[in-house]
Amino acid sequence: MAALTLAALGVVYGDIGTSPLYALRECFSKDHGLLPTPENVYGVLSLIIWSLILVVSIKYLVFILRADNKGEGGILALLALAFPDRRNAKAGRKTVLMTLLGVFGAALLYGDGMITPPVTVLGAVEGLEVATTRLQPFVVPLAVVILIALFAVQRVGTGAIGNVFGPVMIVWFVTLVVLGVKGIVLHPTVLLAVSPHYAVQFFLENRGHAFVVLGSVFLVATGGEALYADMGHFGAKPIRRAWFGLVLPALLINYFGQGALLIETPAAVTNPFYNLAPKWALLPLVGLATAAAVIASQALISGVYSLTMQAIQLGFLPRLAIEHTSEKERGQIYIPHINWALMVACLALVVSFGSSSRLTAAYGVGVTLTMIIDTVLFFFAARRLWNWSLPVAGGLTLLFLAVEVSFFGANSLKIAHGGWFPLVIGALLFTLMTTWRKGRMLLWDRMRQAALPVDQFLASVGRREIPRVKGTAIYLAGNPDGVPIALLHNLKHNKVLHERTLFLTISVDESPRVDDDDRMTVEELEEGFWRVQARYGFMEEPNVPDILRRCGELGLKCREHETSFFVSRETIIPSKKSGMAIWRERLFALMSRNAHSATAFFRLPPNRVVELGMQVEI
Repeated sequence: MAALTLAALGVVYGDIGTSPLYALRECFSKDHGLLPTPENVYGVLSLIIWSLILVVSIKYLVFILRADNKGEGGILALLALAFPDRRNAKAGRKTVLMTLLGVFGAALLYGDGMITPPVTVLGAVEGLEVATTRLQPFVVPLAVVILIALFAVQRVGTGAIGNVFGPVMIVWFVTLVVLGVKGIVLHPTVLLAVSPHYAVQFFLENRGHAFVVLGSVFLVATGGEALYADMGHFGAKPIRRAWFGLVLPALLINYFGQGALLIETPAAVTNPFYNLAPKWALLPLVGLATAAAVIASQALISGVYSLTMQAIQLGFLPRLAIEHTSEKERGQIYIPHINWALMVACLALVVSFGSSSRLTAAYGVGVTLTMIIDTVLFFFAARRLWNWSLPVAGGLTLLFLAVEVSFFGANSLKIAHGGWFPLVIGALLFTLMTTWRKGRMLLWDRMRQAALPVDQFLASVGRREIPRVKGTAIYLAGNPDGVPIALLHNLKHNKVLHERTLFLTISVDESPRVDDDDRMTVEELEEGFWRVQARYGFMEEPNVPDILRRCGELGLKCREHETSFFVSRETIIPSKKSGMAIWRERLFALMSRNAHSATAFFRLPPNRVVELGMQVEI
């Protein structure tokens, strides 16, 4: 537990833990026209404190983390808990709407994953400007080098990275406390800002300005979704212990310290975090902050990996190469394609925006929308899983929504100044995910219509004298009740069958993992045919060699050197048939051509695989 807590500290809390670098500074940005008077400082601090308490501590740490889908978290895991019947063809409009909403929230997280590394790394490196303005030209190049190094080490795995980052983050949070206490000593009465009446008074006095500032206040809570998405990497208990034991106290003390400094020295508003430190400590603090910013990026990167794997297994994205980086934690994975795509996007943002202040204008819109969707899905999950009454579930949901909708309204003012970026990324990913899902359903429907029932096929084989060759043939079958198209094509062209033929169907459940006792079913049919069905969770990778080993334990032994695997490779032909718009069909065909091959994805021995191509109109 101690090791997991330390690793969780190093990966999960980087994003939210580095918000002191820029959050309070942005609240008093010149663009907002808000002066750092004592009344304003007290009001902003009160908003920050209660945002951390309501959004992060109560919503995510206390309640959302309870929605544990067999150890996994994240918006798609929550969707599976709230609407387990969403794959049912007879699913109601509410289920379909909530499914689309959940997918859109997942798509928005990719935009968040692209913004977090640039804004945190730039926010840290900009401390060089406080030390001396002569270093300003080196800020962007240094940020680029740091990001390239971060993405280059992802292959070693989240756990290994967390073990290195954990001790660094302990030093970081202790430093936050030391700096915060130094500031609080200057003006101890700043602690009175814990009272929420200062936040109310701030809104009454500033009105429009206060609403605009709320968009910057939200920067202290970004990373809340990452806590939930990373639950599969470390578990709920280590995440909670790290937050309440160290992270939350350190953040509150540091924000109090920055606020006290602003009251005593309003000119420090240009960068209150770095101005808390003595001159001699600036460069070491920049180095430590940069290390913490790199760690901040890790939280979203790890969350995007988990999200991608869930989306692939649940049928929202095409197959991608997935590498497991831990023998103990199955949730710790690395996805090369996603890693390098994120890196390119992050580097482009650093170069194009050039500063953390400009990037914060793009930050928050997508996160608030995702949090709102989390809250809505949590309502249905609480009603279904824990049988909460409508007043209890509805009351808690309305409380969270009141806070988050206010944050979204304030952040929506940023759309014209960069907030469009996560929305555009979210819309693009949403289009890809829904197109792939719809295309796979259409493809499956076309294949099912062309499939021959197993009973009818076996009766036909019994009536005909078809030559048999030695060995075992395994055909991957999407429909357990139909004969694989690949078998029909092989029989049509080669006019031969193997002595023993297996129909292998691999299905993915709505739960993240399937118990070993429920993994396999083996059924002997007639004429030397067998039906094998294997079930996996959406956080597990199907492994055909492992399936064959389990078949041997159930009495169906297959010798690898006598076994051939037959896989169908469909070429999608867009058509004007009812289904999708022609441009979406062409997009689906493109995605299908570039998907990871079934041979590699299911870990089939390449020298034992026969691929049979076919063209399918959708």
